[in-house]
Amino acid sequence: MNRETRRLIFERLRQANPRPATELEYRTPFELLVAVVLSAQATDKSVNLATRTLFPEANTPETLLKLGAKGLERYIKSIGLYRTKAKNILATCRLLVERHGGEVPRTREQLESLPGVGRKTANVILNTAFGEPTIAVDTHIFRVANRVGLAPGKTVLEVERKLLKHVPAEFRRDAHHWLILHGRYVCKARKPECPRCVIRDLCEYRNKSNGQD
Repeated sequence: MNRETRRLIFERLRQANPRPATELEYRTPFELLVAVVLSAQATDKSVNLATRTLFPEANTPETLLKLGAKGLERYIKSIGLYRTKAKNILATCRLLVERHGGEVPRTREQLESLPGVGRKTANVILNTAFGEPTIAVDTHIFRVANRVGLAPGKTVLEVERKLLKHVPAEFRRDAHHWLILHGRYVCKARKPECPRCVIRDLCEYRNKSNGQD
């Protein structure tokens, strides 16, 4: 795929959604961090349902630590792997208090040193909370990048590096949200909705659906 086609893809995605945003509900970088950790192998909808009751009661490292494991688990037990996630979140809270003055750090290295925070989560925080032009590659973005031909790669890291290299600078900050939303609602895993896709004519996918399957 050439440079001009990539530019056209993002121009159309921007025209369709000028201000893309995460579907996770949050007000502070810390709330976003907790929500992203909870969202692993879970839907944003299920996370939002839990945090709508959790955050009014505890939305800082200090207040979450006061809840303790059992207290936190009561709020998030509807989410998969909730016990492990509660353990990681509380361990992260302790490190934030001890090492970062209760604030979410703004570097990848510091973020990835937190329990339950890997490269993808760190990228989400850097991009969504702090406005860094990073691209967190999840299953949706990995699929779209390969299927469309935008940044084909065999691994998540390979796709991420190609996207950072090839996505025009003016689109890089919002590219993560455009691609994840496109993968979630249009370029779906089992049955992509090609007839209503705004980049259909630019996409290199050979098996486009015609809406009659």
